[in-house]
Amino acid sequence: MNRLMWVLHAMVSTTLMGIGVTAVLAANLPGWQPIAIAAAIGFVVALPVSWLVARKIETLTAPKG
Repeated sequence: MNRLMWVLHAMVSTTLMGIGVTAVLAANLPGWQPIAIAAAIGFVVALPVSWLVARKIETLTAPKG
């Protein structure tokens, strides 16, 4: 699951970081700090999300028997 989680993290973090940065830009917050904070939060939040998704994928694709 570890390898799958990191592959998913690459995709999930990009998505969540993009959502956060877009929200900051839409809110018209000044400076680079809100953008960097939103990107960092997206990166960190993606860790448990990708772990949960990887666990669910492995549960659904595990051989039954």
